[in-house]
Amino acid sequence: MVAFVIRIVLVVRLMRDESYRQGTSLAYNRQMAVPHQELFTGAKMPAIGLGTFGSDKYTPDQVAAAVIDAAEVGYRHFDCAAVYGNEAEVGTSIRHLIQNGIDREDLWITSKLWNNCHAESDVVPAFEKSLTDLKLDYLDLYLIHWPYPNYHAPKVDVSSRDPHAKPYIHENYMKTWRQLESLVQRGLVKHIGTSNMTIGKLEQVLRDAEIMPAANEMELHPHFQQPELFEYVRSKGIVPVGYSPLGSPSRPERDRTPEDTVDVEDPVILSIAERLGTSPAAVCIRWAVQRGQVPIPFSVKHSQYAESFRAATTLELTQDDMVAIAGIDKGCRLIKGQVFLWERATGWEDLWTD
Repeated sequence: MVAFVIRIVLVVRLMRDESYRQGTSLAYNRQMAVPHQELFTGAKMPAIGLGTFGSDKYTPDQVAAAVIDAAEVGYRHFDCAAVYGNEAEVGTSIRHLIQNGIDREDLWITSKLWNNCHAESDVVPAFEKSLTDLKLDYLDLYLIHWPYPNYHAPKVDVSSRDPHAKPYIHENYMKTWRQLESLVQRGLVKHIGTSNMTIGKLEQVLRDAEIMPAANEMELHPHFQQPELFEYVRSKGIVPVGYSPLGSPSRPERDRTPEDTVDVEDPVILSIAERLGTSPAAVCIRWAVQRGQVPIPFSVKHSQYAESFRAATTLELTQDDMVAIAGIDKGCRLIKGQVFLWERATGWEDLWTD
């Protein structure tokens, strides 16, 4: 543990030195002007978060170091998950932040229940492990990562199939949801939510839930705006949290298909970026914040997550910009979820139909 902390401190010092050369002022206790999304409970979720899914390319230590440096940039929202394989290291960073001047109440920490822990007897132990790994007394948000209890081994080919995989079974999902509700009742998590859902599935959950979802995490970027689902969740008082807000340009090769498009190369995005003197990535992040979703970009590179934070807090798009970006939606889903398919499914589209 000591060696791990030393590695983090050394990495962060290097990041700080680079930041100072760039003229960036860093202070944990600085009051940041970060926009928020208000949940139905009245709680305020920071409207820009740092994702921590980097297990395909980066070590847990690299992700953990980025969490510390991102907090110095101004981030207070960190999106985690058990399946990312780095919650223990990220938890050490979170504890470091709290011990060095950031109030726990100013942080927003999310984690997620993985697919092989949907059974009623597995939910609470899985949550408790995440809570222990993250070294916290409570979480701000806990999500069911996917609505399918279909396990797949890490880094398998997209054609891999779990022989026990099943389609969405609402009765079983609600058994899992009841366990999440018990965590709220025990004060171990402030809010619970859904992820990778459809309108039809959410309608059933809202009908039967005792505690409603506070957020729905979903793929959202200019080439995949999901307008119907986006408006539906907002109309129900659910905050849309958008993963892959840049169109996931660094996603693994196994998740790429020939028909995929590239948001940051779109002529509309490029034109707006050129006019504003910023990057296409910054335009995508600011579009997300102004639209009303919470983007959670992932990066371990200071220049990238610092730029995303600046875009979320200082950049401003015109109404004409927003209209223009609304017009480039291509319905291009990048995270298709093929590995969750069941035996008789005809294709990945079956995961996203009701």
